Amino acid sequence: MPGSATSEAEVTNISKHGFWLLVDDREHFLPFAEFPWFKQAPVEAILHLERPTPQHLQWPDLDVDLSLDSVEHPERYPLRSKR
Repeated sequence: MPGSATSEAEVTNISKHGFWLLVDDREHFLPFAEFPWFKQAPVEAILHLERPTPQHLQWPDLDVDLSLDSVEHPERYPLRSKR
């Protein structure tokens, strides 16, 4: 039995400072300074985004998984990658 449908998530723009992510008609900016896993990634890998559940974002080519809450409220997640 298939799971419930989720809205698509999409990368709408990439700049040298980060990228914009559209989720549920809301746009979020993910700066590379706060999300360093994406800084050296190929554009194709950043664009290959999946949303397996409403609160889960996944970039399978980069082995990166983020909760939507950490994207919407990064101040609630003070631990950052030290890469």
